[in-house]
Amino acid sequence: MPSRDPTQRFEDILDNIAQIQEFTVGMDLSGFVADAKTSNAVERCLERISEAARKLGAEAEEICPGVPWAELRALGNLLRHEYDRVDAGRIWVMIEDDLEPLKAAIAAALKGLPDMGR
Repeated sequence: MPSRDPTQRFEDILDNIAQIQEFTVGMDLSGFVADAKTSNAVERCLERISEAARKLGAEAEEICPGVPWAELRALGNLLRHEYDRVDAGRIWVMIEDDLEPLKAAIAAALKGLPDMGR
């Protein structure tokens, strides 16, 4: 069921992106792979991002087009159910290449939403 408050879901995504960026500042792939605490924390944040995308439902595409919403939703299933297939290198590429564009798209979408008490 879609969320009744897309603003909250978008803010959840931004919060989790910020946490990932904070956790990984100054790291490279080898440091990320070697640090189980950080890699696990990042995976958890990605699960939350995926869940927020799921809760947004089809409204996400309307409010914030151009984001690969289906892939974001599917990521959560991979992390939860196929955890043994998670590739740290692919997660790192997401951190380096995908989070900033997602952050920018979400921030722009939030500006167009009505202020619901935030």
